[in-house]
Amino acid sequence: METGQVGIVRGEEELFARTAHLFAAATELACAANDLNTWAASRQAPAADGPMPKLRKLYRPGVLLNPSSAQHLRARQDAGAEIRITRDEVNEVILLDRRVAILAGDLVDGRRTYSVLTEPSVVQGVTSLFEATWRAGTPLAVYDAEHAELGTLAPRVLELLGSGCKDETAARTLGLGVRTYRRRVAELMDALGADSRFQAGVRARELGLI
Repeated sequence: METGQVGIVRGEEELFARTAHLFAAATELACAANDLNTWAASRQAPAADGPMPKLRKLYRPGVLLNPSSAQHLRARQDAGAEIRITRDEVNEVILLDRRVAILAGDLVDGRRTYSVLTEPSVVQGVTSLFEATWRAGTPLAVYDAEHAELGTLAPRVLELLGSGCKDETAARTLGLGVRTYRRRVAELMDALGADSRFQAGVRARELGLI
């Protein structure tokens, strides 16, 4: 469906069919997402014949709790992409050459709706929001160095939270003090964007962590 300079596409297959040529021609690509699933279709886009586009990717910390996702991002970084991590809420978006913005909608019945925007003033507004969050983000290498222990402990902490055991028992199991364990739980909740332990469990399941 087309409405003015907003194109609405439904599902990844249609998104890829409608935008693959834009990805192939782009010289600068910026992306913000909560995980690697939102923009899975864009990874199928054919490569351009010329130089690789400048690539910037911005993610919430939860993406690094999945070992395969973390490995993928580090590989992209090694290949030249700039990747940053932000604790702020992100509007899931792809920006192509600052001329096209693709916004991700909610996932309904297993299919997501995407809005393709080309109105210059609207794209500029979306770009400004992305740039502000990007500037406040932490480079992936720096974030890794600061939170290496959390990534290692996350699977066990999630397992213990799911078991319903008391903090004292969980702390002993991990060889941590209770205060340290609770601090790791709080860090994990923050990485998952969760306000409660229950919500952390829900988010962890959404990310395929448990």
